[in-house]
Amino acid sequence: MKKINVIGLGAGDLDQMPLGIYRHIKKEDVIYVRTKDHPAVVELEAEGVSFISFDDVYKQHDHFEVVYETIVEKLLKKAEENKTITYAVPGHPLVAEKTIQLLLQERSKETVELEFLGGQSFLDAMYTSLQIDPIEGCQIVDGTSLKRDELELTHHVIIVQVYDALIASDVKLTLMERLPDDYEVTIATAVGSKEEQLVKVPLYELDRVTTLNNLTAVYIPPVQKEEDLYGEFTKLRDVIATLRGPNGCPWDQKQTHESLKKYFVEEVYEVLEAIDEEDDEHLVEELGDVLLQIMLHAQIGEDQGFFTIQDVIYSITEKMIRRHPHVFSDVTVNDADEVVSNWDEIKKQEKGKEVGESILSSVPKGLPALIEATMLQKKAAKVGFDWDDDAPMWEKLQEEIDEFIVEVKKNDITKMQKELGDILFVIVNLARFYDIDAEDALKGTNQKFTKRFRYIESALQKEGKQVTEMTLDELDQKWEEAKKLEKK
Repeated sequence: MKKINVIGLGAGDLDQMPLGIYRHIKKEDVIYVRTKDHPAVVELEAEGVSFISFDDVYKQHDHFEVVYETIVEKLLKKAEENKTITYAVPGHPLVAEKTIQLLLQERSKETVELEFLGGQSFLDAMYTSLQIDPIEGCQIVDGTSLKRDELELTHHVIIVQVYDALIASDVKLTLMERLPDDYEVTIATAVGSKEEQLVKVPLYELDRVTTLNNLTAVYIPPVQKEEDLYGEFTKLRDVIATLRGPNGCPWDQKQTHESLKKYFVEEVYEVLEAIDEEDDEHLVEELGDVLLQIMLHAQIGEDQGFFTIQDVIYSITEKMIRRHPHVFSDVTVNDADEVVSNWDEIKKQEKGKEVGESILSSVPKGLPALIEATMLQKKAAKVGFDWDDDAPMWEKLQEEIDEFIVEVKKNDITKMQKELGDILFVIVNLARFYDIDAEDALKGTNQKFTKRFRYIESALQKEGKQVTEMTLDELDQKWEEAKKLEKK
């Protein structure tokens, strides 16, 4: 079987290299290196060591994943030709070295034998130069594949493989989504060697430093200011736990799932109002209020020992994956209608159906009447209980209006209410047929009424008059003025 000896060149110059590694390199006819951009390689070449690098592969591809895969393919081919080769990488082979991880995958397939001869990681020198203790919490991440949500901002964060300004720019933009633009970071280059440089810069200048190279890492110190953590989910959870805790807020401490119900409904309607206003800042605020309600319910659940916010998140994550097999599995759909159909079928399979259970059972109780009517009709329509065209609906509406008028003449309030409900129910049917949301339609009319009536109040106030002093005809005249202004 072909074999690759893997060695690490260390973090800096030749003086840091272990003697055993040095002796192995000196006896080899040729050493394959991922890159020659390393001070130890320069010194060894001066001593007559021959290196073959893969620097040209970087120029041939735009994505690092492809670069590393190509390097591994070439290494395997060379090992096949020569039986045994030596491959050298910067630092320690098992620290921040993607090509080695890919080679380990090949070894698991039994396609190549690997022998690791050691090497010195840059991390010891980094801890010394920065004077940090990793026991406090330290995260080492790859700058070429940095993920915003994986960063632990209260830990020491060391970002490696920040080769150039392009990677530094990506790192900067990712960090600025979680940290202030002027947050101070340290650019550490060739730590532990004679060429060591530690440069502190505000985050927004990270990609403007000219010393970025193959030996560069970026250090992000732990966040100390509380306000810099306000955007973090863990901070919000701590705040809610504190409010509900022994030294927290008396109001928050006494809340229950039942007592919070009315506030939840209020907050949801305020979100809808912000959406209607097309006011993003207002929407952010109101969505935060809804999230607060969720967090309070989750904290109550945790305080009582029944569930936590993790249970809530797990539940919805698992449900979304399970109900979207066309995204997370191998199911194929052609359009949004098929998605809805699949969703309903999956729900039916999940919940099962008891004998005699109504298809209307899944409509939540406590909904606003127009929304409830719409949902009831949609459920019934799925089993064919619906009109095919609008003509019978208009006939039914006229029939219900006639029945309402009969009860009006009798002055029977109870039956009038019943017949008026029938009228509204038919109107919801018509709205569905024309693909109009009845709730939104009525809300739009409410807003229009409010706007026109406020115009009447404002116009009369400018004339030194009161609404209560005016006749209906006079008020109607102002109403018509408001309508004309809208048209203009």
